Amino acid sequence: MSAPASIAPRAVARSERVGEGLDAVMRVVETPMAALQRLIGVARMPYVFILPNMVLFTIFVFVPVGLAIAYAFTGGTDLLIWDRPYVGLENFKALLDCGNYLEPATCRYNLFWTAVHNTWWYTLLNTLGTLFFALMTALVLNRLTWGRGFFRAVFFYPVLLSPVVVGLVWQWFLAREGLLNGFLTEWLDTRIIFLLEVGWSRAWVVYVSIWFHMGFYMLIILAGLQAIPRDIYEAAQIDGTSQWRQFWRLTLPLLMPNLLVVTVLLLIRSVQVFDEAWVLTNGGGPGTANTFIVQFIYQTAFSPELRLYGLASAASVLMGIGLLVLTLSQLWLAKKAEV
Repeated sequence: MSAPASIAPRAVARSERVGEGLDAVMRVVETPMAALQRLIGVARMPYVFILPNMVLFTIFVFVPVGLAIAYAFTGGTDLLIWDRPYVGLENFKALLDCGNYLEPATCRYNLFWTAVHNTWWYTLLNTLGTLFFALMTALVLNRLTWGRGFFRAVFFYPVLLSPVVVGLVWQWFLAREGLLNGFLTEWLDTRIIFLLEVGWSRAWVVYVSIWFHMGFYMLIILAGLQAIPRDIYEAAQIDGTSQWRQFWRLTLPLLMPNLLVVTVLLLIRSVQVFDEAWVLTNGGGPGTANTFIVQFIYQTAFSPELRLYGLASAASVLMGIGLLVLTLSQLWLAKKAEV
């Protein structure tokens, strides 16, 4: 019994020393901050605290975006912008030069429009699929009375993995001599070349993306479900409202802000897909079946045979405009539905 009694005073003393150290640090910081507050006034102090974040945001966001826009109006293969000739809208005209936008083969840069078509279908399927499975998973977890934390961690775990690791693991699983084909050969005496057939490879790219990212969006939806007051459902049950009607008339409308956030984030992430799809399909194969916009930008800018920085920047600007239109349209539709 003497050991715990001796440990407690030491813990208290250690806590007191830590507190004294923090007080000393705060007193050192307090003097210049108080002088600064007297100099610029209390109303301007919030800008002091957000200034470091804004500096970093400017360096790593605003400056790169500005450079991308500037490069989009230049030509040549030189890297430094002051060595590059100004070409105006020529890069945009080249990318948009098409006989029929629904047929990439009629376009001057057919690979770009192939990537646009692939990204469009991927975005549609991935957004709807992820939204559906994340919602269903959140609804199930919200009803659990035990093990909710455990299953929530299980579904969220893939989000913590590196996209490259995810692509490599699933590539090993789906390869010609991979684990899945091993089971198919053993039990069904058949073999499917999943990553070398267009239909299968596209389906698996969408599936792997859903598996990889669903846990993050599930947590957002689950947080919205847990914020809905239980009294509403109790009143509905007293009135004899069915479970389906409760979901349609109560859960979905109250969950709409969370679903809007999830949808916008999904659209942005889907349009920007690159890393796990690139690794899983060995560079967008078979052929150009899984070549997406970001891959086109990367290859156009950094491929040793091309290094067309202006054309890649123009493609990135067009992608950014497309994302902006999609996001604003989604917000407008949500606001209109709410009104």
